[in-house]
Amino acid sequence: MSENINVISKPIHKTSIGGQALIEGILMRGPEKVSIAVRKPDGEIDLKVEKSLPLNKKNKITSLPIIRGMLGLVDSLKVGMSALMYSAEFFDENPNETETQEKESLFKRIFKEKADDVAMSLTVFLSIAIAVVVFMILPNFLTNLFSNRIENSILLNLIEGLIRIFIFFLYVVWVSKLEDVRRVFEYHGAEHKSIHAYENGVPLTVENVKKFSILHPRCGTSFLFMVMIVSIVVLSFFGWPNPVMRILTRIIMLPIIAGISYEINRFIGKSNSKFCYYLSYPGLLIQKYATVKEPDDSQIEVAIKALEAVIPENKEADLW
Repeated sequence: MSENINVISKPIHKTSIGGQALIEGILMRGPEKVSIAVRKPDGEIDLKVEKSLPLNKKNKITSLPIIRGMLGLVDSLKVGMSALMYSAEFFDENPNETETQEKESLFKRIFKEKADDVAMSLTVFLSIAIAVVVFMILPNFLTNLFSNRIENSILLNLIEGLIRIFIFFLYVVWVSKLEDVRRVFEYHGAEHKSIHAYENGVPLTVENVKKFSILHPRCGTSFLFMVMIVSIVVLSFFGWPNPVMRILTRIIMLPIIAGISYEINRFIGKSNSKFCYYLSYPGLLIQKYATVKEPDDSQIEVAIKALEAVIPENKEADLW
């Protein structure tokens, strides 16, 4: 199916509710609650709902521009990773289950009641570390091969940014070909469709939801692409110093870059102008060709279940 890239629309209610595709399920996060809906092997939908206030809305300081984006990224990684592990438990077929339980028991003996929090923190840290190596350090190393021929630091930073975008695009296209990942990307499409339906005020039924686009301008994919674009601009201010300083600069500036990208995406998300649409267009292209696929009816049912669980009673509470 060829998805129409033109998703300019004027929904009657732009929501801040966002989601994440899981293993045979979907995470939805609203202003007050987090829900996880998973299609179990027996066909039933397991729904888990918890009260949760986003980290970047705890107080006035965490809600400040830039800071809210930095904290929001960390919070999303932690909540998303936890939900992903929860969904995986329904399909865990580990042949070394006894060995795994022994390792878990040892971990819990060491960290006691904080074992789950420590495990989650380590997982998030490892995920960020891998992302930094693949999408920050590797492009910088490859770009440095041109430094003997190119003296312009701005041009070098531009080349590094383009290499970073190229690696990211290759990665998402490659993983989208994997069967299990494709299922996750289909749930991603179901999440987008259900959000579109909610924003346009139609009843959340499978027939209504399936009419909407699988692409959404406020998707996390678009945010990641914006991070890469902003990094080119921000890192250009630091020139092209020695390798150690370049790596340190990129690691230290990553939270700032994420915070700036969040503010830009927040601005784009509030506007229905063609200018803002064109700014979100590259992210929509990546969605179309890699990270979002057309879902089936059963996946849409899961998305609806997850979304309905986090819609606040006060309709103003989840405005974008």
